[in-house]
Amino acid sequence: MNAFGADHDPHAGISDKDFQRLSDFIYTQCGIMMPPSKKTMLTARIQKRLRQVGLHSFKEYIDWVLDPEHSGEELIQFIDIVTTNKTDFFREPGHFEYLAQNVLPELIKTSGAGVRRELMIWSAGCSTGEEPYTLAMVLKEFAQHYPGINFRARILATDISSRVLRSASDAVYDMDKVGPVPLTLKRKYLLKSKDPTKKLVRIAPEIRAMVNFRRLNFMDADFGLREKMDVIFCRNVIIYFDRPTQERLINKFCRYLSPGGYLFVGHSETLNNLKVPVVQAAPTIYRLPG
Repeated sequence: MNAFGADHDPHAGISDKDFQRLSDFIYTQCGIMMPPSKKTMLTARIQKRLRQVGLHSFKEYIDWVLDPEHSGEELIQFIDIVTTNKTDFFREPGHFEYLAQNVLPELIKTSGAGVRRELMIWSAGCSTGEEPYTLAMVLKEFAQHYPGINFRARILATDISSRVLRSASDAVYDMDKVGPVPLTLKRKYLLKSKDPTKKLVRIAPEIRAMVNFRRLNFMDADFGLREKMDVIFCRNVIIYFDRPTQERLINKFCRYLSPGGYLFVGHSETLNNLKVPVVQAAPTIYRLPG
């Protein structure tokens, strides 16, 4: 028997009881469903964290995270572990074309967004920053096509994971990660590393300046946003939630959406059969009437 006893064998894995405790906790804290099929993935991620913090068993770690008096900063670390962060520049490119060709001209015409006042866009679930920086490039290009209108826009980018927000704020990416960015935009908005052995690029300051990053949990009762949004991108996020949570979340988004504002969801997502106040404007694109 090892020095920690049978219960403290780090190779024993997460017990079904502890996995259920974690699953219930993740659902309550983040709204994310963690079915038994995710147990192997969760085990591997926590095992890595065990080594980092010097604990010897899954149970010891789980007890720590679930203890509201003692988890503290580790709770944020744990949420980083369980949230999936898959994103790309210009992912689902049809959305950005629709934004530039349909949404922006419409919002300028109906509410003066971007001209009489700043246009506000929210990238909700921004991960490591590819989506908000793509939006900033699209907005910058749009403004340059209409130099006479002094187009102004700001992007709020939020995520539950502190780790990905730090990465997003750094705005440094591997060269292969920026592959989907059109060549003309690469030349304008990406800065190559001065060290040629490092295949890294950084987003140009004028693009970075358009984006504000902050941590936000979709399960919070109040998102604490001061301004209404003209456009919300929340793509490939609600697939992790059950239908009641999806409905609550979309209704919350709508409270922060300006009348006539747009909501973009992922191509694998739908708001069909949800009691929400938006109407479909195009596939996976919705609009708040008004």
